This record gives sequence, structure tokens and C-alpha cells, in this order.
Amino acid sequence: MGDLADGESIEVKGSAATPYVLRNVGGAYSCSCPAWRNQNRPPESRTCKHLKALRGAAAEEERLGSPPSPTATSSAASSTSEGKAPPLLLAHSWDNQTDLSGWWMSEKLDGVRAYWDGRQLWSRLGNPFLAPDWFLEGLPAVPLDGELWGGRRQFQRTVSIVRRQDRGPHWREIRFVVFDAPGETSGFEARQQLLAAQLQGSPEHLELHPQEPCRGLEHLKSELRRVEGLGGEGLMLRQPGSRYEVGRSHTLLKVKSFFDGEALVVGHQPGAGRHAGRLGALLVELVDGKRFSVGTGLSDAERHSPPPLGSLITFRYQELSNAGIPRFPSYVGVRTDLAELTPLQAVCCLCRAVMTVDSKSSVSIQLTHQGTEQAWQAHPQCWLSQLGLSQEQAT
Repeated sequence: MGDLADGESIEVKGSAATPYVLRNVGGAYSCSCPAWRNQNRPPESRTCKHLKALRGAAAEEERLGSPPSPTATSSAASSTSEGKAPPLLLAHSWDNQTDLSGWWMSEKLDGVRAYWDGRQLWSRLGNPFLAPDWFLEGLPAVPLDGELWGGRRQFQRTVSIVRRQDRGPHWREIRFVVFDAPGETSGFEARQQLLAAQLQGSPEHLELHPQEPCRGLEHLKSELRRVEGLGGEGLMLRQPGSRYEVGRSHTLLKVKSFFDGEALVVGHQPGAGRHAGRLGALLVELVDGKRFSVGTGLSDAERHSPPPLGSLITFRYQELSNAGIPRFPSYVGVRTDLAELTPLQAVCCLCRAVMTVDSKSSVSIQLTHQGTEQAWQAHPQCWLSQLGLSQEQAT
């Protein structure tokens, strides 16, 4: 059987007039065929007959792996459990007015948030990261709050690696950057000193995130320009002496010169020029119904195999126009946190509300739209075909 090197792609003949494109990006394989694109599961968990024909069914089964057994999961969890969000501190955005002099300043890493409970790495939503054993060796048996980080401008590649199920060698590209100790009740400075002692002599993929005191507004602006000039996302500011709180707190502020937003993919616009024959831009829709195109920030692999219709993406923009449309939007990635909540999600084609299916056997759907909850029966014609369910299965 053949295989694809990292970053390599090939074309294979299928039932369509144009050949399908198979790609390997960071160990995450994709195919442009409809069978791969239309699966209701995260991209890194998909396969198709073309990938199986290329790599072999056994290799695909090994790549996709299987979820950890209930026994393994329960033995790994101490302060959290699968499906239950870990107790994390979340940031507010800086209001551009609060004096941050004396606050602790660090780079805002564009990676994947991770919580170490002493035995297992968990996502922000309480799903286990299947890191290799060597990656976990040397981590202390105490809770750690940090980021799985593959470097600046490597967000999508980082996501594709840490969400894999095979504990593969691509984890060599990832570092676990620690910035706090959730289990400690002392002030921020004392927690940092404790972390420095605990992580001393740790393997090179485990490191403590550096902090420096902010000397005022000009220092803040200068550091923000430096970090963003290097391809960083922004800055995080931590109030001196503050305790670790669960949930959003004004003791932790994020500072960026651009904004983030989420939108629904409702169309694929064809490319022209050097993008002829592949995606030119994503047609997306905001929660208020406004539509616009996102054409920058997409990799060649994503243009050949774009996010499917109905998926939610994150984008960045500088400001809103007078009509409420984001200016200079740039694609960041698919909303993986929503994909983790349930593999069965659809979007109502009438009201664009996200519909969540609790299970295949006993379907229970809620529509949340403009702050009100409606029974799923309100739009059965919208979602039955999207979920591949019959009326009998849904009732």
C-alpha cells in the first residue's frame, strides 16, 4: 500500500468528472470526495474508500484508533471526568481603559487549552487528549493549566495533531506551555514560584510560560506590536496577587488589536486565477443573518477540502462596517469546541439555529434561536435530511 508524506497530496479518479484530492497535513488525512466531506464527525476522525484504498484498511483503522475504554477513562480522571468541563479560569477582554501597570504580562498563545489533572490531559470541554506516554512522562502529579502549542501561525496544524486518536509521532511538534496551578489557593506570584520549582528539570516539551510586569500603556502597546509582528495572537494580563478562580474573571484580561468572531458556512465560492478549480472564499453567515465572504487565511489544503456547509468557523477582523459587516475577515479554523460537544450537529435551514442531537437511538433536539428555546418539531423538514434520519427514527 502507498501513503502520503506530510504535506503531500495526490489525485485519484472517482465517480465525479474531476479527480478527488487526497492530502496529509500533520498526519490528518483528507479527501475532497463527498463521502469524506459530508460525514458528521471531526475532520481528523473521517475516512473514505479512497483513503482506505491508498493506505490500506488496517492503516486507517490504526490512524483513527478507538475511544478509550470506560475503565481507562475513569482511572485516569481525578478532578474531572470525560464530558465534564475542567475547572478553568477564563479571561475577559481589556476595556482599553483599565490601568494595567504592575499587572503580569505574557504572550497569548494561539494553541489549544489543556488541563492536566495529575494523570490525564483534558480539553476545555472535558474530552481527553490522547497524548503519547512519553509526552506525559515528567508531568507532576498536580493540576496544571496550560496550552498545547505548536508555535505561532500553527493553530490548524496544532489542532489536527492533538485531536488525533493514535498517539502518533506528530506530538513531537507540540509543547505543553504551563501558565497556572489551579489546585493552589495562594496568590499569582506564589503559584508561579511553585510552578518554577515543580517544572525544574522537566522534558523540553514541558515549559513554564514567561511573565513580565507591565510598566504602563506604552510598554503594553510596544509589546503587543512586537508579539503580533512575530505572528502571535496578542497578550494576556494577570492582576498581581490574584487567586485562581473558576469561570470568567476580570483578574485575567486578553489584549488584542483585532477581534474574533464565529460564523456559519453557508456556501463555497469558486476561486479564480491561481485558485481556479478550488475554493476561492467561504460564504458565511452571522447569527443576525448578515452574510459576507472569508477568502484569506485559508491554506491550499483547506481550499481543496474546505470546511463543509453547516460548520461553524472562527475568523478575525479589524472592525465592523456601518452595516455591521466585519472588515478584512481572515479565516482561523473550524470551531472544534462545538465539534467536541456532539458529532451530530446540524443547522436549521430556516432560522440557522444550531441543532444538537443527544443520541442516535433516542433523538432529542433543542433549537436555541435569539435566546428562546423551541421544540425540534418546529422545523422537522429542515434537519431530517441533514442528519440522515427518517421520521420514524426522530419520533
